[in-house]
Amino acid sequence: MAQQHSDRNHYDDGGVRLGWAVAANVLLTIVQVVGGILSGSLSLIADALHNFGDAAALLIALIAVRISRKPADELRTFGYKRAESVAALINLTLLVVTGFYLIVEAVKRFYMPAPIEGWVIIYVATAALVVDLFTAFLTYRQSKTSMNIKAAFLHNVTDALASVGVIIGGVLIYLYEWVWIDSVVTLMIASYVLWQGFIQMPKVIHLLMDGTPEHLDISEVVKAIDDQGGVKKAHHMHIRRLDEHQNALEGHVVIDPEKKMDDIKVRIKPMLHDCFVIHHSTL
Repeated sequence: MAQQHSDRNHYDDGGVRLGWAVAANVLLTIVQVVGGILSGSLSLIADALHNFGDAAALLIALIAVRISRKPADELRTFGYKRAESVAALINLTLLVVTGFYLIVEAVKRFYMPAPIEGWVIIYVATAALVVDLFTAFLTYRQSKTSMNIKAAFLHNVTDALASVGVIIGGVLIYLYEWVWIDSVVTLMIASYVLWQGFIQMPKVIHLLMDGTPEHLDISEVVKAIDDQGGVKKAHHMHIRRLDEHQNALEGHVVIDPEKKMDDIKVRIKPMLHDCFVIHHSTL
């Protein structure tokens, strides 16, 4: 009971931190959009869209975490843990769409350059850097235990790097009037956004498609079961992830008729848990 109370307090504290992170990113997005319009900087608007994506990602993650805590019922007998994976897929899809949009707009700017106020870019991007570091601080602790939150944390760290790039671009525009650098920085941000999306999306889809966990080899699992005393053959093995932390197995185990089924299952289930981190097994 004490552990459950501690977990709830940890979650509630994390929820407050996520709420602050969402609010900070939404406020920053508004400031960057206004600054981008006033300065004429596409890279600043690009960074604003990225930060808005982070705010949406954090908000969706927060809602998904709340849903995932619902207990199993007759409609969802395995519970609602995969809500976080669905949220991750939504966020990644939005990320990819944003990346392609930024590339199109940046290429247009190469052919139709617009006047840009470098000093506005520098001030707004500096504010963005401060907010990105603040958000990364808020999400750091939860990123250690949640793949979903870890992705948001890494996004904020790399957003900070992107803000540094925008600041450098603003300095070059202010000093040398290199307005083309704005499109270059935008392309760099868009490329990173697309890279993140295409790297992470297959992992989420693999989980939602009930794919075998990447770290498990079914042949090794079958061999470990076959090696148990009283087992003649293990086959029809299906292993999948219930969520990002729990694995499940279903399979047929042919046993020696002279052995007791319950005695063998009592040995196999703890072995699957200890050796292969399989939390739920149906034999």
